[in-house]
Amino acid sequence: MNSRQKLLFGKTKYIIALLLLVLISLVFFVNNANDFDLSRREVLLRRIGHEILLQSGDSTSRVLPIKKIAENEYQISFEKEFSFVTDSIVNTTKRLLIKDYQVTDYVVNVINCANSSVTYGYAISKNKKEDILACVGRKQPIACYKINIKFKPNDIVTTNYKYYLGGLSFLLLIGFVFWKFKHKKQLPKIDNNKLFTFGSVVFDAQKRQLEINKETIDLTATETRLLLIFASSPNETIERSRLQKEIWEDEGVIVGRSLDMFISKLRKKLELDPNINIVVIRGKGYKLEIRE
Repeated sequence: MNSRQKLLFGKTKYIIALLLLVLISLVFFVNNANDFDLSRREVLLRRIGHEILLQSGDSTSRVLPIKKIAENEYQISFEKEFSFVTDSIVNTTKRLLIKDYQVTDYVVNVINCANSSVTYGYAISKNKKEDILACVGRKQPIACYKINIKFKPNDIVTTNYKYYLGGLSFLLLIGFVFWKFKHKKQLPKIDNNKLFTFGSVVFDAQKRQLEINKETIDLTATETRLLLIFASSPNETIERSRLQKEIWEDEGVIVGRSLDMFISKLRKKLELDPNINIVVIRGKGYKLEIRE
């Protein structure tokens, strides 16, 4: 692993550790926010019970602790019997639950304690056209009542899932990128300080020069890097994809036409020795062909 790869490997580990820390923090934050929102909702439900008792003329008896009877469903119960007017309950719940920003739709059922029958029920929607209201303006007799309120399950729980799934998806993406880098095929190392001799050609990679029949020809940096790969594996087919990766990938851009252009330039500079040529191997790549 070269210094660049080591640096990238170190940065990747740092990024993954940082993302894990962010995800853990997010989980704690969402859970704490969830607990706070649920506690606030219970306070609002107790307030509903309190106002219903006041409307019935009862200012002394207690609203019993709020019970969670099912997922997203709560029950308000009372210490004593009372009577109520149907439209008063509707107006009270709408006015108070609008303060809970998580609430969109909910169903209210007033249960008679004696026989567990539904004395009165209605549904409220964020879209008022979808409200379902039974008869209003009717006063119910004094009795023991419980009020069950069921919220549409698309609020706190769905928000949490979005946070979790978003965070996990991001971590999976980073993990996949890291895995691909770790398992990336390592290309052969090339010694660019070495002198290469093939036929009448002497190739000095460090000086970026060719010497052919006592004539010196200068090479560009890209031509030098390209010829280094060929000179290290003479008479062997070099895949086009490998040439592109080694020459251009570090620069972030791979252009197929650029490879063809530099191959053409190298061929012209090697023409002084007719026994040396870079030939195309169809469907595979190129080969530095050296004839004896």
